Amino acid sequence: MARILVTRPVAEPALEMLRNAFGADAIDLYEEDAIIPREELLRRVAGKDGVFALLSEKVDAEFLEAAGPGLRIVANMAVGYDNITVPECSQRGVAVTNTPDVLTETTADLAWGLIIGASRRFAEAERFLRNGEWKEWSPTLLCGVDVYGKTLGILGMGRIGQAVARRATGFGMRVIYHNRSRLPEDTERALNAERVDLPTLLAESDILSVHCPLGDATHGILGAEAFKAMKPTAVLVNTSRGPVVDETALAEALLAKEIFAAGLDVFEREPSVHARLLECDNVVLLPHLGSATYATRQRMAETAAANLVAFFSGKRPPNCVNPEVLQGG
Repeated sequence: MARILVTRPVAEPALEMLRNAFGADAIDLYEEDAIIPREELLRRVAGKDGVFALLSEKVDAEFLEAAGPGLRIVANMAVGYDNITVPECSQRGVAVTNTPDVLTETTADLAWGLIIGASRRFAEAERFLRNGEWKEWSPTLLCGVDVYGKTLGILGMGRIGQAVARRATGFGMRVIYHNRSRLPEDTERALNAERVDLPTLLAESDILSVHCPLGDATHGILGAEAFKAMKPTAVLVNTSRGPVVDETALAEALLAKEIFAAGLDVFEREPSVHARLLECDNVVLLPHLGSATYATRQRMAETAAANLVAFFSGKRPPNCVNPEVLQGG
């Protein structure tokens, strides 16, 4: 029977799926609701056949060496898998799976929360009220920028980017996007979206929402020059991966009023937040909550568990990101 390491407590239905499939004795659960210490992770992964991992676990050559040759699959409870050195896994014949689709709409909802919150200065306004500074109504008090009827730019038009674009219809927005490849024409028509190059996206977006994966081409793609190219009234929202945005450059742009505001759910070195960003009033900061609803986190856990169960049942896991390691490719 396969031996499975689960690196953190997750939704009970997912754990029950694993117990039913492999037996309770085969599940090694790290029971503390905190990041498993690296030394503990390397010790406990030894001899395991499968791992149920989170974004906080770095799956690299050291991890794979500690696991030993018996490791066959790492099921990541996330859409992104930049915490995993996939080529190293593939070289060793280790399958890697993720959890797409199930968090698309929930993350798009949160992106829109940041769009509205940053544009209308919600975080700043709440601090103002809670601190007892609100003394009277004023026509100039905490004025923000409009969202309705403006131009929404989307960097990365995958599942979540498209879900964000669909919501823009209700706000009467023009939608432009930049993506490696163009969407099918019928999809563009349905979203009322136009593909543009990156300079046009930066120059014309009133709100720029980031949904691209992290890779060599996107690491730091939004830096000092990008912020200078944006409108001074523009709002940046990032719910993708932190290193897509140069946080030092963003903090400088916000403090210098080169752009109006930002809303961030992800950061370059999570859980650390750049000290200069913490000085900015014109940014909404969230602790990576994109998929954080009870229902979505349960579906993510169940999807990761289902990938493990399918794999060890001799079936093709539905969400394998390196299918070349599977029998039959």
